[in-house]
Amino acid sequence: MTSTSASPRAGAPALAAAAPALGPLGLFTVLLGASLPLIDFSVVNVALPSIDHDLAAGPALLELVVAGYGLAYAVLLVLGGRLGDLFGRRRLFLAGMAAFGLTSLACGLAPDAWTLVGARVAQGAAAALMLPQVLATIHASTSGPRRARALSLYGATVGLSMMMGQILGGVLVTADLAGSGWRAVFLVNVPVAVAGLVLALRNVPETRSDRPAPVDVPGTLLLGLALLALLVPLTEGRAAGWPLWTWVALAVFPCAVWAFWRVEVRADRAGRTPLVPPSLFGLVSLRRGLVLILPLAMGFGGFVFVIAVALQQGLGLSAVVSGLALAPMAVAFFGASLAGPRLVRRWGARVVAAGGLAQALGIGLLALTAWRAWPDLSVWLLLPGMAVAGLGQGLQLPVLFRVLLSEVPPERAGVGSGVMVTAQQSALALGVATLGSLFLSLTASGAGGSGAAGPGTALTVTLLVQLAMVLFTAALSLRLPRTVG
Repeated sequence: MTSTSASPRAGAPALAAAAPALGPLGLFTVLLGASLPLIDFSVVNVALPSIDHDLAAGPALLELVVAGYGLAYAVLLVLGGRLGDLFGRRRLFLAGMAAFGLTSLACGLAPDAWTLVGARVAQGAAAALMLPQVLATIHASTSGPRRARALSLYGATVGLSMMMGQILGGVLVTADLAGSGWRAVFLVNVPVAVAGLVLALRNVPETRSDRPAPVDVPGTLLLGLALLALLVPLTEGRAAGWPLWTWVALAVFPCAVWAFWRVEVRADRAGRTPLVPPSLFGLVSLRRGLVLILPLAMGFGGFVFVIAVALQQGLGLSAVVSGLALAPMAVAFFGASLAGPRLVRRWGARVVAAGGLAQALGIGLLALTAWRAWPDLSVWLLLPGMAVAGLGQGLQLPVLFRVLLSEVPPERAGVGSGVMVTAQQSALALGVATLGSLFLSLTASGAGGSGAAGPGTALTVTLLVQLAMVLFTAALSLRLPRTVG
């Protein structure tokens, strides 16, 4: 049960006051808020050469421009969800949106590389305040078919934002608006954030937990340590040559996870409210949904990164053209996401398995095309595989969101959403670190030959690894509950 800052009208049922409705414009507003952090996760990729040229950043600082955002984002997401439960999700959404606009302005005006890195870290923290409130607000202020449709639209927003980030980045850098160059990829967020604030003030209802709990400081610190110990070495290790500190950090990771879990279990038994209540993992739908989200998001994050690098550096295509290669995937993803609720009503969670098989077919087509056509690969040759893979992803992701949150009570919507989004964002970063490192390593070693043959073989091998991950996900999806709440 949730509370609202609005007082009930005379004669209105008490339940209506306790569970405020999220209207169409309010849903558009929170989905706009969800798209900004996800677009900025990938939009900067195509701007890195320009940033390096203007700020003399060098490879190490360029890595930090990307990794600093992703790390702050992933580490603070669960805390952002808890703060929304505690202080009100609309309030935190507004604070996150305002902070995101200000930090985007700081990124766009950064005079040097270190300032840009600091602003990107702050931007990631702002995103972590805003994004968990989106799913929590949907979960707490919708029900039945309206919730199913809202979650389908959220799933479509997630996939489209990751793909559109690279397309938008390429267009903005190429357009060089008013001589802004790469700075436009950040400055464009400012008017969007202002519009989001105005819309949210008028259209997003306030919801919060009826039993808010204080922040679990030990749990927050240990979760942050665990994520940093995993993501920092995997992100920076290849470029740094895998020095000793990367292996020490990876060794710390399982110890930090064990310590975090022990602290959370002890807090639960003592009657306190831990950052991630262990009882949440007693929900079968949440536990099994998380297991599927991890490989699906890893494959997706790695795929978007590898395709961009392969087409731009391997074939010399422009940022705009390489971004447009993802357009068929985006269109198919969006269409499948919208059809999802109707298909789920008839077929239940089996839609996820069907989507996994469709995605596997699409990735297989892409691998075969890359192997046979390189170095004469074109956007048109990639179109069939992209469309089929996008169709499969669109049938999986929105349904998984519904399954994962279906049993989470409204008073825990914030922490449940935070856990899910943290898993998703961490997996996206892991996909870039693992599949991206695999591709770059094979390319550097000239796998399969030298010159143009290296990137082609590297792309084929990387796609085959992703294909194995997709088939693994499809097999796991058979264990999901047949009915979707």
